[in-house]
Amino acid sequence: MSALSVLRAAAGAALLVNAVPHGVAGVQGRPFPTPFADPPGVGLSAPGVNVAWSTANAVAGALLMARGIRTPAEWVGAGIAASGMAFILAFHFGDVMRGGKGLRGIRSRLPGS
Repeated sequence: MSALSVLRAAAGAALLVNAVPHGVAGVQGRPFPTPFADPPGVGLSAPGVNVAWSTANAVAGALLMARGIRTPAEWVGAGIAASGMAFILAFHFGDVMRGGKGLRGIRSRLPGS
């Protein structure tokens, strides 16, 4: 086990989690935010763009995870990254779908901003 293998597992898990909301929205035929929208991550992209973005995330995540998770540290890294990404996505997409700016608007919410 190396730090690099833990980071690989974490990045792979985060990418696989990110594939889910984009794939679901695309398959349902709903516009959904992607990095390719205007503004990036806040504006809505067409369902086909979401399917493509989901596929790219799933392929990249699968390639990173292809070696498998072999050690407890890799399991922990993958679990923390997957859970963390799920919470971040829940906050961001929830705020965007309510008309906010998601993670892009955090700076304006901080005291003294």
